[in-house]
Amino acid sequence: MSTHRTGTIEEWARAIALGAAGQLCLLASPTFALMALMTGIPGAGEPDMLCTTSASSPLTGMAAMYTLMSAFHFGPWLRLIAGRRNTAHRP
Repeated sequence: MSTHRTGTIEEWARAIALGAAGQLCLLASPTFALMALMTGIPGAGEPDMLCTTSASSPLTGMAAMYTLMSAFHFGPWLRLIAGRRNTAHRP
C-alpha cells in the first residue's frame, strides 16, 4: 500500500524551515530575560570584566540591555497569547 504525497521536496523543506523559525522566535525573549537575571544578580555567575560597571544599581550595563532585548523580542509571545485567546472564545 502506498501513500500519496502532495507537494515537492522544496515545498516540504520550506514548510519545515518556516515552522522551525516560528518556534525559534519564541526562544529569544526568555533567553534574554534569563541573561538579564544572571547578569543583574550579584554572585549568580562569573562576572565578565569587560561588561561590568562600578555603578550601584543592578540594572545598569549588560543587565539593562538584556532586559530591553527581552522586552523587544516579546512580540511573538503576545501574538501567540492573543491567538490562543481568540480561538478559545470562538463558538
